Order: sequence, then C-alpha cells, then structure tokens
Amino acid sequence: MKTEPQDSRSAVTDEQVMEVARMAFQHARSGNAVALAAILDAGLPPNLCNERGDTLLMLASYHGHADATRVLLEHKADPERTNDRGQTPLAGCAFKGDVAMARLLLEHGTRVDGAGPDGKTALMFAAMFDRVEVMEELLSRGAAPGRTDAEKRTAPWEPSALWNGSRRCRRWLDHLSISLPLAHPGPPRLPGRGSPAYRPRAGRACPGGAGSSGSSRRAPSRRRARAAVR
Repeated sequence: MKTEPQDSRSAVTDEQVMEVARMAFQHARSGNAVALAAILDAGLPPNLCNERGDTLLMLASYHGHADATRVLLEHKADPERTNDRGQTPLAGCAFKGDVAMARLLLEHGTRVDGAGPDGKTALMFAAMFDRVEVMEELLSRGAAPGRTDAEKRTAPWEPSALWNGSRRCRRWLDHLSISLPLAHPGPPRLPGRGSPAYRPRAGRACPGGAGSSGSSRRAPSRRRARAAVR
C-alpha cells in the first residue's frame, strides 16, 4: 500500500491552517461575526495576529464591526494586546472617533488608561485628533488627563475642540479639579486701538500720540505731498 510522505502531509496541513487564518482575518475586516464565531469554536486562537501584529480584535474594532468584536471578546481575545506599532484596540477607536466601539471594549475589561510601550493612552490619541466625544467617554470612566507617556509628555490639551468647538471636555477637567494650561487659549486676535501693542499703519496719524496734533485725520501720502510742493 502506497502512503504519502509525512512531510507532504504536514505541508498540506500547514496550507490548510494558513487558509483558515486568512479567512479569519477577512471575516474580522468585513464583520462576518457568524463565520468568525464558527472558526473560533473550531479552535482558532482568538489572539491570532497578522504580519503587522494586528490581532483579529484590532481589525474588527478598528473597522467598526461591533458584532464581530463582541464575538472575539466573548472568546477571550485580549483587548490589551498591541500591534507592532504599540497601538491598542482602544487607541484605534480613539483615533477613529468611534465612541460606541470604545464603550464596548471598556465594558469587556479594557483598561481606560492602557498603553503600549510608548506610554500613549487612548485619551492622548483622542485629544491629539480632536475626538471630543471619545474624550468625554474616557474621562467619564476615569481616564487620567495628567498622565505622561514614555517621553514625559501629557495629552495635547490645546486642540481646537477645546476652544473652538465644544466646551464639554473643559467642563470635565473643571469637574475633576484639574487645571491644565492651554497652549492656545483661543483664536488669535489682532491688537485694537486701545491695546498697548497697537501700532498705526504707515500713512496714519496716531491720535494723541507723538507727532500728532490730536486730530484723527489721515496723514497725507507722499504723492499728495509732492503734488503740493509743485
């Protein structure tokens, strides 16, 4: 009786495993929760990752597939596992501004201040990209606004969302008795006439100032002065 070599059978098995893994990643990206659950029930590791270190949970949550994300969490997928860039699934939600997905991850045990090797939390990503609703959600669940990353930097609290849009995050900081100076407290304003920094443009008299008789009349231009001499 002729039998296949052991190496040949192993190669076929490996190829089948790779095909199942590729199907799992496809289901995670497309949000096919039913097919993904069947593969996980058959024994596929829930923390399987691709060549970039992205887990099935990272892909499903990043693309906004709530049912597929819930299936992975129920199969004990690790929500704190980072990819090769040190990013967590919650940080991906903060970057996308997906509040519903952030809530789902937090309700299944994700740490609100979890971070990768660089120390950047989801709150830092939300502040960096002006995701105001995600910032509110994270702050309401106890995220630390004064936490620093590996380079001793805090969340960038000068985004336009804090002074050019909603004031809700500022209210959360006030509620938590946290006073953080804003690098840009408001839109830039030009100095007015009553400001010490005000300087009149060339060709204008400064009322009451040096070289002025107190009149606010416009100073004659050079062309008009030359015409008068002629």
